[in-house]
Amino acid sequence: MDRDILFVLPPGFEDNNRREFCPECAELTGLLAYFPFLREDLDIRHVGIEHPRTAITEILGDGQYNAPTLVLAAGRNLPETVSAKSSNGRTYLDSISSISALFADRYGTPNRRGDT
Repeated sequence: MDRDILFVLPPGFEDNNRREFCPECAELTGLLAYFPFLREDLDIRHVGIEHPRTAITEILGDGQYNAPTLVLAAGRNLPETVSAKSSNGRTYLDSISSISALFADRYGTPNRRGDT
């Protein structure tokens, strides 16, 4: 079975004439550090800050380039409690809330504080 693809921005990048980081990507990176077994089931790909993010648009199509984004492998079940989107025949999650909810359901990681 193919692995889910997780697209994240690098830990630091140049934007707005200064060094920045993506808070959601940093939170996901921390989650992966807390629970390293998650990495075994993921194909983690770093994408640049520039738009369009070709690595994402090649899979999901034009206009789809948010990071973080988790593109589910074909045939992966999605729990009813997790809200997903689809594009180009692929199912994906594009928010830290939905991605962490999927990890909690699928792998038993703790739920994200503040999410219901």
